[in-house]
Amino acid sequence: MNFFTRSLILAISFITILTACNRKSAEEEKHVPKIFKGLYSFGPEIRSFTDCEEGKEYWVADSSKTLELAYSNFNFEKPYEPVYVEVVCNLIKSDSSTVLSDFDSTMVVTKVLKITKEIPDGPCN
Repeated sequence: MNFFTRSLILAISFITILTACNRKSAEEEKHVPKIFKGLYSFGPEIRSFTDCEEGKEYWVADSSKTLELAYSNFNFEKPYEPVYVEVVCNLIKSDSSTVLSDFDSTMVVTKVLKITKEIPDGPCN
């Protein structure tokens, strides 16, 4: 093997190793908390969130135990009235054997940043 071939193989190997070490796995990226802004609706059968920017709809699991409480403190006469929320959450794949399969993903809320009856102008209206 000549010097050029060995150098080329060494360079390609080095780049491959460097790229593999720096790449986050898809599983790691799923568990990175993100801030979502959109409309949240709560009721006896449905807990849903609609992302204002992308229009995707998510099932909501409230691990913070504060989102449902804050929603119920508004004392709506009817369930499923939308409110504007900003939340920190993780997205996980929805269970395909239940009603959750109708949603893009399940949003696991870890922190409520904002919740209000007033829906801001823009893509949420």
